[in-house]
Amino acid sequence: MGWKWKEEHLDLILVPLGFSIMCIYHLFLLYRYLKRPHLTSIGYENHNKKAWVEKMLLVESKDRGFAVAVLNGHLSASTSLSSISLVLCSLIGALLGNSSNNILTSRFILGDTSQSTSTIKYIAILCCFLLAFACFIQTTRHFVHGCFLISMPTGDVPVDCIQKAVLRGSNFWAIGLRSLYFATTLLLWIFGPIPMLVGSIVTVMILYVLDINKDPMIQYGHNSNGNGNGGRFLKKIEQEISSVVEAFEHDGRQ
Repeated sequence: MGWKWKEEHLDLILVPLGFSIMCIYHLFLLYRYLKRPHLTSIGYENHNKKAWVEKMLLVESKDRGFAVAVLNGHLSASTSLSSISLVLCSLIGALLGNSSNNILTSRFILGDTSQSTSTIKYIAILCCFLLAFACFIQTTRHFVHGCFLISMPTGDVPVDCIQKAVLRGSNFWAIGLRSLYFATTLLLWIFGPIPMLVGSIVTVMILYVLDINKDPMIQYGHNSNGNGNGGRFLKKIEQEISSVVEAFEHDGRQ
């Protein structure tokens, strides 16, 4: 018996192809970020965030309310997206529990419309939303930790600790968004393998335009007195010595 072509074979060819296109692009983006971060928008943003943390530590701890407000804005966004991801996971779980036929197994869909393939579609989408939920939760965790560190009254926290917390939160945020991009392309698979392949190609094209960075890295000036805490301490001593010297000179003239 010879091999006979069926519509179900489209899922076996087009879906792995579209998923491979998405994975290859993100592996290329990861390699580019690790080797030449200045050519990616993620590396450009992380560079600015590191400089932002350094500049915030130059401000007195009592005046860092706006820095905490900036981090709280990120916290609100990550909390909202994590809630949306969890709600979508619950919705997909409810659809998985419903075994009755619906419009998703309609004869208008070109491809495999069997119950087992539909279950695989839902499970794949559910995994992407669960990964996004976990990443946004980790984003919230690291930004909350950064708020605690940057609002420390004594100001003895090293710059590296706060930078690490902020950058980890930003990286988890980026991974969560990428998971939502994968979930979007998998949602198109519900309507057939051809929309899924087209959606993967269009998504990669749009992401390439958004992920590339052509702007030069901003070179921020550094404090000549040293890094954050030591520089402020020396500056404070210098001001006190200058005030004492001025007082002695004033008394001597009198």
